[in-house]
Amino acid sequence: MTTISINEFYKDIFKDKCTLTELLFNEQNNNDIGHFNIFNIAEMNSACKGKLVMPYNRRTYYKISLINGHNLVDYADQQIEIKEKGILFASPRIPYRYSPQNENQSGYFCVFTADFMHKSKTALNLDTLPIFSSKSDFVFQITDEQYNEIEHIFMKMNNEIQSDYAFKYDLLRNYVTELIHTGQKLKPIEGTKENHNATSRISSLFIELLERQFPIESINQELQLRTAKEYAENLRIHVNHLNKVLKEVTGKTTTEIIASRITQEAKILLKQTDWNISEIANCLGFDEVAHFSNFFKKQTAISPLHFRES
Repeated sequence: MTTISINEFYKDIFKDKCTLTELLFNEQNNNDIGHFNIFNIAEMNSACKGKLVMPYNRRTYYKISLINGHNLVDYADQQIEIKEKGILFASPRIPYRYSPQNENQSGYFCVFTADFMHKSKTALNLDTLPIFSSKSDFVFQITDEQYNEIEHIFMKMNNEIQSDYAFKYDLLRNYVTELIHTGQKLKPIEGTKENHNATSRISSLFIELLERQFPIESINQELQLRTAKEYAENLRIHVNHLNKVLKEVTGKTTTEIIASRITQEAKILLKQTDWNISEIANCLGFDEVAHFSNFFKKQTAISPLHFRES
């Protein structure tokens, strides 16, 4: 699975059509302070043609979203429905997909790196906070009153980031901390689990995780997930359950599907690049050329070298 950096987040959301991309390289991106930014969802939706879907993936940054609108959040075997107002606390620990269900969306979201919060003299250790735990239920339904209170914090952040106050980032860290503590007092939304759509959703999310590792475009690129267990951990389900779901949907085990996709990519690299076999093996996650050769021959009945020459 590709891990999305803060830079890639801007490129993916705003593309080349949106002038908001320029915000990426402003003063917030200074390495001395980490990265922080805040967005008005309604304005961003208008500027970026309403394409607010967040694909299922792992991210290197944290995100807090105040949501006003009908949305679905998918992660693991759970689907959370935000019917009207909610708040979402996303961390690098939990890959998820966020899908607006209509165009009537408003609210705010902020993105920040761990470095940004660590600069505070009273810094929170984000890894130890329950709300950013890998087992966290991180989506919360909120009342109109709670929405207004949280919106006020976001509005203060939005005003502060545009100010020339010398210590504004210290103040912004305090606002983020307030949001986190506010969230940890909330009760999570009950998700839909193991319903008639769960099987197809898990299968779909697995395939999306698998395909996001490809294509291999550089000899410096390497697969991050290789085994059925690694995929199951990223989907937050037991590997036996993942195998059962995929066997039911595709007739194949998780390992067979992974092996087939790696073999497909290996064939492409052998035919369409001049990389040596050692480089290809390394990109595909094999420590030794011999391991790659044995794998490829088991899958195709021919060695990588003979396949390239044929």
